[in-house]
Amino acid sequence: MAKIQMKTPLVEMDGDEMTRILWKMIKDELLTPFIDLNTEYYDLGLEHRNETNDQVTVDSANATKKYGVAVKCATITPNAARMTEYDLKEMWKSPNGTIRAILDGTVFRAPITVKGIEPNVRSWKKPITIARHAYGDVYKGSEMKIPGGGKCEIVYTAEDGSETRELIHNFAGPGIVQGMHNIDASIESFARSCFNYALDTKQDLWFATKDTISKKYDHTFKDIFQEIYDKEYDDKFKAAGIEYFYTLIDDAVARVMKSEGGYIWACKNYDGDVMSDMVSSAFGSLAMMTSVLVSPEGYYEYEAAHGTVQRHYYKHLKGEETSTNSVATIFAWTGALRKRGELDGTSDLVDFANKLEKATLDTIEAGTMTKDLALITTLENVTVVNSEGFIKAIRKTLEAML
Repeated sequence: MAKIQMKTPLVEMDGDEMTRILWKMIKDELLTPFIDLNTEYYDLGLEHRNETNDQVTVDSANATKKYGVAVKCATITPNAARMTEYDLKEMWKSPNGTIRAILDGTVFRAPITVKGIEPNVRSWKKPITIARHAYGDVYKGSEMKIPGGGKCEIVYTAEDGSETRELIHNFAGPGIVQGMHNIDASIESFARSCFNYALDTKQDLWFATKDTISKKYDHTFKDIFQEIYDKEYDDKFKAAGIEYFYTLIDDAVARVMKSEGGYIWACKNYDGDVMSDMVSSAFGSLAMMTSVLVSPEGYYEYEAAHGTVQRHYYKHLKGEETSTNSVATIFAWTGALRKRGELDGTSDLVDFANKLEKATLDTIEAGTMTKDLALITTLENVTVVNSEGFIKAIRKTLEAML
């Protein structure tokens, strides 16, 4: 059959370690035999990021602004051990953080549900999408150890030199203090990304903070969300038949545990970090979790929610067999291809993305899966396959569909 044509390129961001190996297998087995793949390629592997002084990461983000849709492989965020291992010039920042900052985006993560991998929370029937604000709070915090008695204050010095002070605490002895911040512009982008994604996916949107305790900091988040919703989104949500509501974070947790899922839960930075891990673990596996960065301008960058699977990569280098789960990386490609098809009006590309996802899930439901899923499945008499064997089994299922 003729290969599917693409009108506009995807931005392709290659990555590191075992996920880089899977990336090539997925392209070779599941994409290029069926699609005349049109991508603008950027190598975000750590060696190349080091060679380019991380300029390649900036370039890939700017290309995403140009073309609107990107797909990204998992990448290494270096620590001290990686500095030595890769002989790095410096400890380069997280590529995800750099791309998020340039695109001004919000990260949406949702579990990939499949028969045989049952959620630990009995009431959950549909995926729960976590929308995590990706700026500020404790991640941009300043900290200090207080050695002994004394006064600690927040001091704001305006451009005209005038000062405003707020007492934090009168210390009688040693202690600790932390200052954190956020900015209205980032919160506004977060809100618009959440509202747009809810409309895009036709899901209710929940937002939760602790404004009863944090009467200025968290309350500002609540107020900005409500103001933007009332001015720009109320009519659109009603027309789409979906709902936005705000509640306290502790009430949200109680509601989530009793719900059947099927909505977006927007969280501040730290809450989103914790709750996305809770949701992914409770649904089954971080290897079965999609992640998409969405900017308020409508740029999309799809990736897997997990890391580079370092342990399996070292086994691979030794020539040992691995059984690495590639589902989230496959779904990064299908998410990007579907969005590219939707934006370009290429229905056969959208159809292919849907079929590849179904082929992936059908393969698991038929009992062929990687070792991580075999350890938690409720299916009986399953066949455990290696990394390449799983991708080839999906291709077989896909070819039967096509």
